[in-house]
Amino acid sequence: MSDARVIIGGVAAAAVAVGAAFFLYVKSTGSASAAEDGPGPNLVIEVAGEANGAITIDLLPDIAPKHVAQVTELARRGAYDGVVFHRVIEGFMAQTGDVQNGKAGGDLSLAGTGASDLPNIPAEFSEHSFMRGVVGMARSADPDSANSQFFIMFAPGEFLNGQYTVIGHVIGGMEVVDAIKKGNPDLNGTVSEPDRMVKVTVED
Repeated sequence: MSDARVIIGGVAAAAVAVGAAFFLYVKSTGSASAAEDGPGPNLVIEVAGEANGAITIDLLPDIAPKHVAQVTELARRGAYDGVVFHRVIEGFMAQTGDVQNGKAGGDLSLAGTGASDLPNIPAEFSEHSFMRGVVGMARSADPDSANSQFFIMFAPGEFLNGQYTVIGHVIGGMEVVDAIKKGNPDLNGTVSEPDRMVKVTVED
């Protein structure tokens, strides 16, 4: 991946069709990720736009302590408030978290290329599989380049396993995730007038 705008580079286009094949099945049978609330902390995202409501993510500091610490720090600062879902691909994932270039109301032409004022995080790959509802950290070609951006899976994407850091899974509001405005598939999921995270808070 040449920049943070693309999570998986050329593999994504080929894999989206596979993910979409699982999507309707998984959507009808419920989330493939665990629905139980673990020890936390939880990330609560209030979404506005075509999707309206709250998404609750159970974060996993036991498997990705550095990534979870960074995401929760940014949330507590209010850095994620107003950030858009800049890249959303039907049957695959919704990506957000560009606190530098992804604020609603601003110039979004560079959304997906920015980060935060915190340092990049070394990879914390694990055996957790990218199932529906799983949340992972976006990065560039460098495995140690994750910073602030993250994505939520609409459908299973096991081809991401061992390449991107899993930081949590949705335990509430998956219907809100499903409703997030989708992007143009011919433009790698770039969204016109995207939905946004109005407020992001941490519940310990």
